[in-house]
Amino acid sequence: MAGDWTAEQNDAIVADYFAMLADDIAGRPYNKAGHNRLLQPAIGRPRGSIEYKQQNISAVLKGLGEDWIPGYKPAFNFQASLVEAVMRWLDRHPEWLAPATRMRSGPSSAGFRQDAALWIGPPPTHSNAPPPEELEQMTAIARKYDVAARDARNRALGRAGEERVLGHERASLLAAGRTDLAERIRWVSHVDGDGAGYDIRSFETDGSDRLIEVKTTNGWERTPFHITRNELAVADAHRDDWRLVRLWNFAREPRAFELRPPLAAHVSLMATSFQASFL
Repeated sequence: MAGDWTAEQNDAIVADYFAMLADDIAGRPYNKAGHNRLLQPAIGRPRGSIEYKQQNISAVLKGLGEDWIPGYKPAFNFQASLVEAVMRWLDRHPEWLAPATRMRSGPSSAGFRQDAALWIGPPPTHSNAPPPEELEQMTAIARKYDVAARDARNRALGRAGEERVLGHERASLLAAGRTDLAERIRWVSHVDGDGAGYDIRSFETDGSDRLIEVKTTNGWERTPFHITRNELAVADAHRDDWRLVRLWNFAREPRAFELRPPLAAHVSLMATSFQASFL
């Protein structure tokens, strides 16, 4: 059966994909070939067509800032109707966006030890960007479905990310023999509330401040994020001390990179809303 996929076919394969993805993240065994065989008569598509559509779903999830099955490498140039099918599934399963539902469990979950140091890598740059066609499609999806706003609204995800970075800061200082500084770390957003322009007050090993704003996503490192006017102002006022820690791939094996002011040197800052006052 050739031609475009119907909404029913898309819904069926998306649901099957998420069933496998849940098993994959939880570390439960599953059989991709077996899933494929069951889908073939159900949706009237051959094995190869199903496999490629699963790769398309991985690409959609990448654009949406979500996890995907590593065994299905993202394949681009997919139909808009597939994005709509993925969004329908997510709308019907809002619990999927809660970090606790997707964290690995068991001895293989070292990435989720709250007291362990994080993997800190280089931030995204032009030199390590994906191909232009891929980046354009990913950016278009993220903008259309406002992935940055979704992550910003997900308070459970934000809190879990801050707690993970808090553990990293403590582990780093303890490893450096600065127990005195580790004991003075303050979870500002939790203890004092929002408004300081950063979430965590930590320290460098020499005792100087590290004012850390944490931005967390389950998606890839280029998933867009929201930052407030106040956070930008504090970053500018404390350029030597302020850090943005971008935590990504959170539901699987959290990784991070740091950005230092001025942020405009690293990211494109775009106004997405305005305050309206009466004249």
